[in-house]
Amino acid sequence: MGLITDDMRRVIESTRLAFVATVNPDGTPNLSPKSSLAVLDENRIGFADIASPNTVRNLKANPAIEVNAIDIFMRRGYRFRGTATLEPPGSETFARIAEPFWAQNGRDFPIHGVVDIAVEKALPVLSPAYTFIEGVTEDALREAYYGKYGVTPIDSSPSP
Repeated sequence: MGLITDDMRRVIESTRLAFVATVNPDGTPNLSPKSSLAVLDENRIGFADIASPNTVRNLKANPAIEVNAIDIFMRRGYRFRGTATLEPPGSETFARIAEPFWAQNGRDFPIHGVVDIAVEKALPVLSPAYTFIEGVTEDALREAYYGKYGVTPIDSSPSP
């Protein structure tokens, strides 16, 4: 059994923005937003290098990486720590990440390569609301944060 559970996969697939942390040459953190995070298999995730020169530079020197994927409305998600491998255009991993991204967003986005992450540790990230508000549920938090962000959910149920 792999590290990536069905719920982790669901969060990754529904998250529109994830954050990747790498280490700069001077030891300071580099945090970079990513909108192409995907599950590759039960132990690997990856993302496209669209505009990530600092992230790629850092990974060439030190392949340690952490990714946070959070459902902002349910106020929970996961952090994935692992080791990154850079995959060039033409590789199988490149196609598995680039093609779905391009299908959804168009080919105007240049993808220079992809980052394949061997996940070594996966941990939950939970809002303190789950600890400090007695009886709180995901549904209650979702509704509250839809309101805080001024979001009206799209009804995706099929028409009769």
